Amino acid sequence: MDIALLLSVLSGLFVVIGLAEPLAARLRLPVSVVLAAIGIALGLGAGWFYFTTYTDALNEVALAILTFPVGSQVFIYVFLPTLIFQVALTLNLRRIMDDWVPILVLAVVAVAVATWVIGFALYPFSGLPLIACLLIGAIVSTTDPSAVVSIFRATPAPQRLARIVEGESLLNDAAAIALFGVFLTDVLLRETEPAIGTALLRFPGLILGGAVIGWLVARLAMALIGRIGGWPLAQISISIALPYAAFLLADQLDSSGVVAVVAAGMTLNFLSAGRMSPPAAERMHDTWDLLAYWAGSLIFIMAALLIPRLMRDVHLADLGLVLITAAAAFVARALILFGILPLLTALRLSPKVERPYRIAILWGGLRGAVTLALALAVTEDFGVPVEVKRQVGIIATGFTLFTLLVQGTTLRWVISRLGLDKLSRLDRALGDQVVAVALQSVRETVADTTKSLSLTPAIVRDEAVRYGDRLAKAVERADEAQDILDRDRVTLGLIALAGHEREVILAAFRDEILPAHLAERMLADADRLVEATRLSGRHGYRTAARAALRPDRLMPLAGTLHNRLRWGRLLSRLSGDRFEMLIARLQVLRQLHGFVEGRIVRIHGKRVAALLHDLVDQRVTDTDKELEGLRLQFPGHAEELERRLIRRISLQEEVKEYEDLTEDGLIGPELRASLFTDLNRRRRELAQRPRLDLALQKTDIVAAFPLFEDMEPADRARLAKALRTVYAPPGKVLFRKEDIPTEVYFIASGAVEVLRAGSKSLVGQRVLLGRGEMFGQLSILTRTPRRARITTVTHCTFLTLDEARFIDLLGRHPALTEAVGRNAASRGVKLDLANLPPARPRRLRLLGKA
Repeated sequence: MDIALLLSVLSGLFVVIGLAEPLAARLRLPVSVVLAAIGIALGLGAGWFYFTTYTDALNEVALAILTFPVGSQVFIYVFLPTLIFQVALTLNLRRIMDDWVPILVLAVVAVAVATWVIGFALYPFSGLPLIACLLIGAIVSTTDPSAVVSIFRATPAPQRLARIVEGESLLNDAAAIALFGVFLTDVLLRETEPAIGTALLRFPGLILGGAVIGWLVARLAMALIGRIGGWPLAQISISIALPYAAFLLADQLDSSGVVAVVAAGMTLNFLSAGRMSPPAAERMHDTWDLLAYWAGSLIFIMAALLIPRLMRDVHLADLGLVLITAAAAFVARALILFGILPLLTALRLSPKVERPYRIAILWGGLRGAVTLALALAVTEDFGVPVEVKRQVGIIATGFTLFTLLVQGTTLRWVISRLGLDKLSRLDRALGDQVVAVALQSVRETVADTTKSLSLTPAIVRDEAVRYGDRLAKAVERADEAQDILDRDRVTLGLIALAGHEREVILAAFRDEILPAHLAERMLADADRLVEATRLSGRHGYRTAARAALRPDRLMPLAGTLHNRLRWGRLLSRLSGDRFEMLIARLQVLRQLHGFVEGRIVRIHGKRVAALLHDLVDQRVTDTDKELEGLRLQFPGHAEELERRLIRRISLQEEVKEYEDLTEDGLIGPELRASLFTDLNRRRRELAQRPRLDLALQKTDIVAAFPLFEDMEPADRARLAKALRTVYAPPGKVLFRKEDIPTEVYFIASGAVEVLRAGSKSLVGQRVLLGRGEMFGQLSILTRTPRRARITTVTHCTFLTLDEARFIDLLGRHPALTEAVGRNAASRGVKLDLANLPPARPRRLRLLGKA
């Protein structure tokens, strides 16, 4: 084909793509339906113009459209990796991980159920081998979620539902294509019956192999991206190469290329936060959004161009097979939505999905680009029998058309009949009040603006009267909604407050005050606040706010690795993350009071605003408490992070000031380049978080410990090496009754509860020990088991010393000996500290501990 003609057709397709979205909005149809209709129309029109005898004027253009050089290879190797990678790159992985159970179960189980139900439904009627029927089932089992997700986002549906549908769709694409590869291999080998055992063994290998390859390729790509941080366009170029490299490598190694693309996209999504600046990451996401938009649109139009050719040999019996496929697909989808999904909800693994939403998901299960691409791949494969090719092409294409032209065109009507497009009474009432407040603010702003303009007074008065009438009607509607309960007002106010918290976090991220990984976690927490408040009101808000302050799930493991194996790298990283998160959260929370005073009080009144102020203050107090506990555990580190935050804010303000001076012409290009070189250097330095050195922290703790403050610095340094730092969360039992301690514990921070022998409920049996005190020494010196249980009350940091070193230390430091003597006397225990017992052999100490 002539290159000029090819470019002409391609440019025309891009014009069609540009007009399709506004046309779909006007017709209130999914964009995929409009694109498919345009593609079919172009294919039919080109065929008519080429073969008609009425005119030859458009023969050249019609032939170019009919012979456009596109086939299954282009769809599978170019378009599919683009579409799948973009979804994996933009998913909120932290929120997806919250719902990984329903997503994984629905994705894998839905594909398997649909494949087998459709395959066995077609087998008695199609005349094809069962393996070919299962191949058709795998091809049509994957769904396009765009229609349902867009509806969820346009209705008051929980965000979690849209997230589950989106995550399920990404993984069911991968699962369906992997199954497609398994069954296609059997078809090419002329198998007539499926080797189910072999398929089941081959399927996990495809998935696991693809995931490992995608992860490895993405790690290599991220290593390159991290080394070229100053060149964002180069970083984006590497990200574009990544999905195709992962797909091709996995394909060559007999693994799932689609799974490799998913794994690569998720890996880049997870790791890019620490290796790309926020502007570069935003630019990369914009680039991939555009590429996926083009790829999705082109695959629909180009596949639809081929529909007339695929359907030209259709018979009446083939239409019956299409209807059987449609019925079987509905049954399979219904089994998932009305069978497995309620079961997951009962097991508390999935949110409750109301019946109207399940019906919408069922009817919105449109098939699209992936189904057409896989069907085309089969029809172009020379190894597939001719009859299988024909049936696959007709059934897959016919079923896709059925979902697009029947379900897609009626989806809005179904949504309307289910009442999902209607606002609740509460939302309508809130809307009326918000509009009234907004119009009042606009009138005040416009009145101030018109005073400074030389406008005709009569016109100003006229417009003021007209706007006043509109405001009066809005106020009247708002007054009719005064019956909203205070409880509902609090819920709506908290939802708005959490939404504003999200905006504050995003603004801090865009200003490079918050690093990407921290902003992502805080945004996920804000989303959880919104969802919990929608479900459970004020109680849900409080519960989600407390959950956001919990330490990382790996913190107990990190503490164990440090306490038992002296491996502190994980603890250092997690503690640093927690410091940074708590400090940043305090900055965000303190900005919420202004929003309550500026917005909430005008919409919901002073009582609701006062309650929201109290809730924010409580969150500030809880965050301060957690931060103070960390300051006690790691003295000095929180201060370093606070200094870093101040420097980040100062740097960003300096950038804004230089930009303003440049726009005003006060800073020239040469000076600007020099200034920004220095700013970029300082930005890179601030990107490195201050290191939490656990060994240095231990030295600082020893120096501040009252019992050791009179020691010589050299003695303190030797003692710091001998002491072991132990971190413990609240509620951890350190010793039980009858245990034989082999170490003495010095409390560096926090508090422990000592429950002495006797009744658990008697007052006086419980004793609290705090910072500067010790325990375990009396049992070591008296050679007796403990008669008390010791449990941590707060987050604690302990310094521990083994028996031999403790006895040696007593002999050399009178201050410590006096403290042990006073402690023993207060408990009625007589000790001869002048004649200390020798330390037991290490083997006996270990046996005693056991």
